[in-house]
Amino acid sequence: MNGIDLTSVAVSVIAASTPLLLAATGELVTEKSGVLNLGVEGMMLVGAVIGFAVTLGSGSAVLGVFAAALAGAAMALIFAILTLTLLTNQVATGLALTIFGIGLSALIGAGYVGQPLQGPLPKLDIPGLSTLPVLGPILFHQDALVYFSFAALIGVSWFLRKSHAGLVLRAVGDSHDAAHAIGYGVIKVRYLATLFGGAMCGIAGAYFSLAYTPMWAENMTAGRGWIALALVVFAAWRPARLLLGAYLFGGITILQLHIQGFGIAIPSQFVSMLPYLATILVLVAISSDRTRVRLNTPACLGRAFNAAG
Repeated sequence: MNGIDLTSVAVSVIAASTPLLLAATGELVTEKSGVLNLGVEGMMLVGAVIGFAVTLGSGSAVLGVFAAALAGAAMALIFAILTLTLLTNQVATGLALTIFGIGLSALIGAGYVGQPLQGPLPKLDIPGLSTLPVLGPILFHQDALVYFSFAALIGVSWFLRKSHAGLVLRAVGDSHDAAHAIGYGVIKVRYLATLFGGAMCGIAGAYFSLAYTPMWAENMTAGRGWIALALVVFAAWRPARLLLGAYLFGGITILQLHIQGFGIAIPSQFVSMLPYLATILVLVAISSDRTRVRLNTPACLGRAFNAAG
């Protein structure tokens, strides 16, 4: 097909989709508890720069990913203290967290711009499978975070549907007053869910600087945090649908790099905005069915809870 290697395209789609899936999985858990954190982009950027800095300094990508998770969780903790303890507006605080994260990551990363990483996150070879034609390099020759994104999604799906703690979290998101009345710690549950979401966003950011483009550049997530937020709505807060949404948007992101290779004469500016245009169109389409949105949205999403009444 005009010299385009479809195997390479598939590998590129996986790479583009992985950070979306990681961030959206974390945000889904946060929103299921009734907390709306719009600071995904900021948490991803801070995770990206901290992960890169720690990996560069220590030579260990494992330490870098762990540090990125802690950095994302620390950013989420700031959000949680402000919104859950001090009862500030969640939308405004989330937007402020993104602005803060963009500035903080640029400040921390100023000394790392242009510094090369010794190598990207290493690919894992699965004996007997990695060498298979076509499927080998696509499915069995990926880095650890790709497999972690699948494991995290499966784990979250099981947690929300089958575990007692998951049922409590969903109860808190659907009716925090009722959950409080029967003795569940609403604020504790929301703190933990928010911290988990922040850690996942930090790991998603680390994927950018350690695997996707193994370097640090200011604002390198380029709006992917907002797409991850849209994915949660696209998936109707259902974990199984996140995979489809993440790979759909990841595919659109890669499409912009290859579409002109198919001989289609489209201005590069239009091609660059394809992922964000698709996000807007999907949200508009979903919003048109208000009944479906109401049925799937956690009833207490974005609503503050005050145990004192």
